[in-house]
Amino acid sequence: MDSLQLFLDQFKARGEAETVWLKEIFGFISEHLCPELSEPAPLAADDVVTGVCAGQLSVCLVKKLQENVAVTHVLPVSYRLVSVSALLSLQHLACVSNLSWTTNQHRAWEKEVELPGHQALPRVNLLLIGCLKEGRAGEWRLTDASGSVRCECLSLSPLWLNRPVFLPHWNYIPHNALGQNHEVRGYVELIGSPALLCPGPEQGFAASPGEGAGLSRAVGVREAAGLLYNSPCLSPRTRGQRISVFGLVASVCPQLVVAGTTFFCFWLTDESHTVRVLVKDINRQWWTQCVYVGLSVCVTELRVCVLRGWRGNDILCVTEQSELHTNYTHTDTLLDTPPPHLMSHVDSEDCEEVEPETDKAGLRMKKSRVISYQGTVTQVVSDGAGLYVIDRKVGLCLAYQPTLRRKLRAGDSVELHHVHFLYRPCPDFPPSMLCTCLRSSLRVIAFSGVGGAPPPDSGWLPRLLLEKNTGVSEYLWTCHLSSKLAHSLVPSLLKQRSVAVLSWKLMESVWRRGRGGRRDIYSEMLDEPHTCPLSKYTTGPKVHQYLSISALIGSLYSECWSSVSLSSLLPPGGSSLSRSQLNTALAWSCRTLTSDLQDGPQTGDAPGRRPLLLVGMLELPTQTSEPTLQLRDATGAVACVVTETSPDGGQRAAFNSAWIGCLVCVEQFTMVTERFLQSDFPSYQHLDQDKYITNKHCRVYLQFSLDSLHILSPSVAMATHLGQRGEELGSDVTDRRQTLEAEETERATTASRKRRREASSVTVTTNPVGGGFRPCVSLVIRVEQKEGVAQKNTAAALKVEEAGLTRCFSVKAVVVGPVVSWGRDPKNGPVTDKEMETEQEDKVVLVLSGGSARWFPLLQPGCFYRLTAPNTQDPRVLIGRGVSGQRGVELHTDPTLQVRSDWRLHTLTRPPLQALSPTVLSVSEVLDSRSEMVCFQAQVCDRISLSDRTSSPGAGVCAGVRLTVWDQSGRTLQVYLDFSHTPYPPGLLPGNTLLLSAFQRRVSRSGGVYCRSLPVSSITVTSLGDASSARPPSAPMMHLGVWAVRDQSGIVGQVRGHVVCFLFLQLEWSCSLCGSPYLQTCSSSQCLSTSSVFQSKAKLVMDDGTGEAHVWFSGALVPPLLGLADSQWEGLQRALRVRGHIRVTPRGRSLVCDSDDPLLHFLLCVCSSDVVCRQLSLTCRKTNQQRSEEMKRFSRGERDFMTRVTPPLQLTCLHLEDV
Repeated sequence: MDSLQLFLDQFKARGEAETVWLKEIFGFISEHLCPELSEPAPLAADDVVTGVCAGQLSVCLVKKLQENVAVTHVLPVSYRLVSVSALLSLQHLACVSNLSWTTNQHRAWEKEVELPGHQALPRVNLLLIGCLKEGRAGEWRLTDASGSVRCECLSLSPLWLNRPVFLPHWNYIPHNALGQNHEVRGYVELIGSPALLCPGPEQGFAASPGEGAGLSRAVGVREAAGLLYNSPCLSPRTRGQRISVFGLVASVCPQLVVAGTTFFCFWLTDESHTVRVLVKDINRQWWTQCVYVGLSVCVTELRVCVLRGWRGNDILCVTEQSELHTNYTHTDTLLDTPPPHLMSHVDSEDCEEVEPETDKAGLRMKKSRVISYQGTVTQVVSDGAGLYVIDRKVGLCLAYQPTLRRKLRAGDSVELHHVHFLYRPCPDFPPSMLCTCLRSSLRVIAFSGVGGAPPPDSGWLPRLLLEKNTGVSEYLWTCHLSSKLAHSLVPSLLKQRSVAVLSWKLMESVWRRGRGGRRDIYSEMLDEPHTCPLSKYTTGPKVHQYLSISALIGSLYSECWSSVSLSSLLPPGGSSLSRSQLNTALAWSCRTLTSDLQDGPQTGDAPGRRPLLLVGMLELPTQTSEPTLQLRDATGAVACVVTETSPDGGQRAAFNSAWIGCLVCVEQFTMVTERFLQSDFPSYQHLDQDKYITNKHCRVYLQFSLDSLHILSPSVAMATHLGQRGEELGSDVTDRRQTLEAEETERATTASRKRRREASSVTVTTNPVGGGFRPCVSLVIRVEQKEGVAQKNTAAALKVEEAGLTRCFSVKAVVVGPVVSWGRDPKNGPVTDKEMETEQEDKVVLVLSGGSARWFPLLQPGCFYRLTAPNTQDPRVLIGRGVSGQRGVELHTDPTLQVRSDWRLHTLTRPPLQALSPTVLSVSEVLDSRSEMVCFQAQVCDRISLSDRTSSPGAGVCAGVRLTVWDQSGRTLQVYLDFSHTPYPPGLLPGNTLLLSAFQRRVSRSGGVYCRSLPVSSITVTSLGDASSARPPSAPMMHLGVWAVRDQSGIVGQVRGHVVCFLFLQLEWSCSLCGSPYLQTCSSSQCLSTSSVFQSKAKLVMDDGTGEAHVWFSGALVPPLLGLADSQWEGLQRALRVRGHIRVTPRGRSLVCDSDDPLLHFLLCVCSSDVVCRQLSLTCRKTNQQRSEEMKRFSRGERDFMTRVTPPLQLTCLHLEDV
């Protein structure tokens, strides 16, 4: 009778299905397991194993199956054996198999293990058998005749090595379940202990000669420590001595590979002493899965040796004869050392730490705490970066350890020992963070039961951390930045593998930290007291927060109106404004936020406000209506007002086109939100009623200087520019296509060298080298004058679909040299001699319309540019054409050249000739000038929107703006801007300095000077400021006698003198709509308004010893002038409600009053009191309407005298202070 029949006779099959199933079991074992056992057994294998036949193994397997199955009287015919090769090749989904589960138990397990966003693993009825053998680098593998698969176990025993086993409960994770490379095969997670298919010895290995003597001579940790540490210098005989040591495992260091040698260390301890054990033998690396903290072990044949590179020197080293005995109990000594305390949660009280220290660099440093922790992984933040979340509130960072062979999955229960606890190391992660070092022990105590694959991660950041050795705060911030940049940067501009390197470069630029010191791995693992890079960490008070462009714009739009009340937008004394004044004041308002202040936009993911950081590409858009520079990423774009530093150290308008196409980091910038409101509020009391608002919208843009940017990826033109300046590009970027092609070719043969090169350079290509080998022609020009952008009809030079009004502007320029042909675009390279071969300089008018109008922000007078026309060798395309006129009429005009949308302008930062700076006037020079057309530079101090109420509410931003500008002398000038046919430019803010070209100077009927824009006028922001810089310089001290004879208007001066007397005081309630007196109703019969405002005006005589002046006061300046408190002023307003108004006109300086009105008597007494007639310091402006000299008659006795009398100086008070 054959062995198959003998096997079938032992089990009484209850049907054909069970018979077939038993035959399949026997055949599978004969085919896949017996060949594996018939091979020569390893040295440590048991002799019984090799003699086991297929029948005996089949009987043993069926009995094990019956023991584990839920119903013992039937065979599990629904389960089938699967070979290792079939599992790897056919099972593409993660799965779980448990022979002992019933259906109800499986459903209960599914509910228990499910996590948000993760479903339980599907169940399969598969059986796995094979031999557990040692693999590479200490891994365990389940092997049969078809192949082997890596096997991860919760707690391995040496009993299982090289023995046939059956796995009753296991998970299978295929290679694609975790987003890994296809070359990496799947693995099996062994849940619980395997079932041995043959008997084994009591201990981990078969008994060998002398083994019992080795165990009997085992000593405790105390004796071993005395042998190692009591002698200051071990003798050579002692140093090579071999001992056996038993104790509790106190720490298991991670497995390291240094210079091709794989090793790991673990600590043994008793109640008071510890010893270190070094496992360097390649055949003992599998011990790393057998030892864990708290396990009682005995290790035999340890050799006392010296570890070079560690100052402790002496250590116990595993030899080829060493054996590991787990769960060991010595016959004479009971190991009663208590296990380490495990924390399963972190209380808020535990987060309190000592006061942080401050190092030499001024950084706040905190000390970490070393704890043990047990919890469940609930989120995989970044598998490649080693970042996880435990128990939904505690962060875990594994980056300071070597990469785990088995990646942690959501749902894994882990046990951590000697892990560093850090509180708020990075605001982008949970406040409580656990970080592992080379001394920390991490053990998975329960495998996850859920599936779900995290996004693929290349793991570049841990490699950079190993190379740079930075602090944990910087590393966490870089990881968060890398995850954000991967979504916000355009994929075509930046490869996914380079995001990590780019983030690291950005971190070094922003944090401004140098490379960390060299990491001493032996001291980190073996020293006591323990020191490592995680012992201290930085906690900067202002950690930058990265925002995408869309997130920034969305936050600013959401806070545009919610962060402000309409009453706060009004000037002081806003309650006394009339209807037209009130709505005009509300028509425009501005909110500016700097990137490094606390009042930045709230994003909801941080407890406090943090400095902001932006990353994007600078570009000139061709589709938008406003010609401005833009910062763009994959999520959106935002307009920018930019300046740069001039050679004299000041600011000037941006002019260098090399910035176009650069990937930059913007760290210092100002966010501007302009609010536009169309309303019809009757009075101040109606501001809380939204029904009077007809339309409101806002506009968002940025202001920054180009000199404060970090260039992450320069364009080819910028690389040329930096090369001409002699600056070192460093290793920020590889912008050469040839370099990329060389890298692709070299990848297969020199992978390690390529990794090192990529670790120090970001592979980004923004433009082909030199623009490619495309023919082109170019012309060098110098801009002399630039007109403003306006909507014009230039259909003659445009396509049919672009006919009609389009944005257009023209530039008057000087042609420096002839048209030159090129084999490829020279961009902004040095000017050649060929481009300078000319005897005289011709002039040309460049007309830029449509797409070519995008160059408006970068074309500045006095700068040199190279105009390039691609894909042609015909020089005639860059030769301007004359303007044809009628016969007999001679036209003195410059030739005109229409610039096409595909032509490019490159700034020549090294001009071939000395440029002549255009004549720019100051405000004082404009006021004193006689020219009709002026070009001047001034700082904006105030602006008022001039709304066009005839247009529809959504017709435009605003019809016009009135700017009040000044210079350092304090003289002011009003400039009127008309935007009916021109785009509304950004940057017209108080504090900014503007260059206003081709403006018309006008004189009003009252004699005041003002300027207004024309269709050819141009506005350029040359310097950025803020609200504080919009304040005028301190007004000069003026004497009234001297000021009266100066024939200058618009001058602001400071006057200090004594109030002589009041000449005029008027208090009235007036209609907010028509301005008529208001009693109970409006006094005008044609006005039906029901709202009124309280207005006040006063006029007095002031003397400073050099002369007298009549000074006018109005609005909010009247109460402090009269010395009345707020309650008194409000009572005065109530007293005037019935009568409507009162006018106090004192008779000269005697203040005689014949009226019986008590209110009039009160005001007269106030005007004559010492409270009013006091010393004052006033800031005043000289009014434009100054009366000329008058002839007056004086009588003295019988004689009459005629003389010329100079009228008093007329001033308007702007500010009042008591002396």
